[in-house]
Amino acid sequence: MIDITGDVRRVVCDSGVESGLVCVAVIGSTASITTIEYEPALVEDCRDFLDGLAPSSMATRHSRTWGDDNGFSHLRASLMGPSITIPVSAGSPVLGTWQQVVVVDHDNRPRTRRVFIQVMGSP
Repeated sequence: MIDITGDVRRVVCDSGVESGLVCVAVIGSTASITTIEYEPALVEDCRDFLDGLAPSSMATRHSRTWGDDNGFSHLRASLMGPSITIPVSAGSPVLGTWQQVVVVDHDNRPRTRRVFIQVMGSP
């Protein structure tokens, strides 16, 4: 789980948009974007929760078909979703005090992730 809130704020600020929306999307089928209070205990709670829903040890047809043992990561990503849309007001994303934007990499091997941030609105 990686906190990208600063990157999102920077892109919104650099866009010059004062009022609108920012869409944050991760490219790939085994990662997600969400918001969370990004603190160590909650990050661990989230990991435990996801492991309960779709354990990394679960047998999947995908893993059996492709031999990559990451069917669980596709299931987790599909539950959480690849993107979020956040309102923009006064030139900033509208987030709560303890709300951060995070990338969740569900895969069982290292991957390079790309995040696409698009700001739409008016100056």
